[in-house]
Amino acid sequence: MVTISDIAKALGVTPSTVSRALAGSPRVKDSTRKAVSDMAAEMGYERNEPASSLRKGHSNVVGIIVPRINRAFFSSAISGAETVLNEHGYSVIICQSHENHEDEVKALKTLRSNRVAGVILSHASSSITGDHILENLGQDTIIVQFDRVFKEISGPKIVNDNFHGAYEGTHHLIEQGYKRIGNIAGYKGTLAYLDRLKGYMRALTDMGREVDDDIIFYDSIVEKKGYEAAKLAIERGCDAIYSAGDFSALGAVEAAKGLGLRIPEDFGIVGTANEYFTSIMTPTMSSIAQHPYEIGRRAAQAFITSLKPGAEVGEVVVPMELIVRESSLRKK
Repeated sequence: MVTISDIAKALGVTPSTVSRALAGSPRVKDSTRKAVSDMAAEMGYERNEPASSLRKGHSNVVGIIVPRINRAFFSSAISGAETVLNEHGYSVIICQSHENHEDEVKALKTLRSNRVAGVILSHASSSITGDHILENLGQDTIIVQFDRVFKEISGPKIVNDNFHGAYEGTHHLIEQGYKRIGNIAGYKGTLAYLDRLKGYMRALTDMGREVDDDIIFYDSIVEKKGYEAAKLAIERGCDAIYSAGDFSALGAVEAAKGLGLRIPEDFGIVGTANEYFTSIMTPTMSSIAQHPYEIGRRAAQAFITSLKPGAEVGEVVVPMELIVRESSLRKK
């Protein structure tokens, strides 16, 4: 097995120089780092990660925890984060909470046992506070939160501008002439969904409309829940829906069609997330686009910045964008 000493001997430098160069230390000149890297590759050197982790107290691995990896938002965010982390010599371990608090705790324990250098996470809907995160990771692990965050946990937070995104979507429906706009809301205990609810309410009041609790439907994020909520909304006189998610908005489309309503003539719909199906379904669906790849990149960059002594990264707000399509475009 090729060792650091073998590389040092071949290059005529000290083993400590080789070690620092392989670790990416800024104390080593770029030319020396390249020479060490090239020689290591030529000689077939393989880093002993377990031993390195024990010496440093952590590995060159970052854990990423998301509610569901099969959501386009989270898979794109992971891709963005992994791109940046790989560029800086880090690998990733990806865990899913499946929106379950207990699964999230297990994931945190797994990452802690693997001595990860940091954790990037978006919490499960059933996690009401962030106490379990600090309890299982400790104070020394870098924690970067994205999308769904707990304000009480210090450190970087990369979030969507959920308030203004929902405001735009609701305001657009009002401008299109819809009179009674319901809300298929997300989880009550999740800050991102609460901000979307506040944006919806503010748009109504700014345009002289009343907020009616009877047409706000909570915890309706999946397609089936959206279908059920939309049927109730239509029964209660709604002619439009703003949905905090696209899957529940898809259910709303199915409910309206099932009741013989024309979209957008009789019923308008705006969703959130700009999922892959919104541009190919019939009718195409208006949605508030997030920028998950960019959010993932910024989360990883926040982790890298946090490695520097004394560095502080606060909250980063990423704008959302209304994509107008057929489901809400009544006035052309």
